[in-house]
Amino acid sequence: MRVAAIYDIHGNLPALEAVLEEVRQEDVDHVVVGGDVVPGPMVRETLARLLALDVPVRFIQGNCEVAVLEAMAGRDQPAVPAQRRPIIRWMAQHLQFEYGRLLASWPKTLRLDIDGCGQVLFCHGTPRDDNECFTRLTPEDRLLPIFEGLNASLIVCGHTHMQFDRMIGKIRVVNACSVGMPFGGNNPE
Repeated sequence: MRVAAIYDIHGNLPALEAVLEEVRQEDVDHVVVGGDVVPGPMVRETLARLLALDVPVRFIQGNCEVAVLEAMAGRDQPAVPAQRRPIIRWMAQHLQFEYGRLLASWPKTLRLDIDGCGQVLFCHGTPRDDNECFTRLTPEDRLLPIFEGLNASLIVCGHTHMQFDRMIGKIRVVNACSVGMPFGGNNPE
């Protein structure tokens, strides 16, 4: 099974279309959307496009979906900076009727058994927290407690919008970068 992992789209439909063209060329069997489809300028269109793909698609929640769901429930997510809360509230109001149940149905993590990779765990930030940040430069001793005992040979994450591929103990950890707002280039050092 060939899987494309796409993360942090943030409602950027033109960027998603460009990535999906590459996904089509790679002839993937499955797409995993790793969270943070929202917020952004074309969220409804982005969600509709993802839901209409001609390959199976699985979604997980990112920190932004969590924040939007909290706003749909009338609460502010404490991790969202005060200056961004009006955007999250507007997005919640904008999507609640049509997409609220869909966003709420997405799990926090997803496991797939992938030929040639074994057990792959998809998460947004880290397996324990969708809002937790780390990069290719984060010291391994700080990360070992987060990634030990997960029974996965590969973990795919996003959240920081910076692509990397590194080992943490015996586990390979790959950050898929960001479709809609990449930071730091796309060199997978």
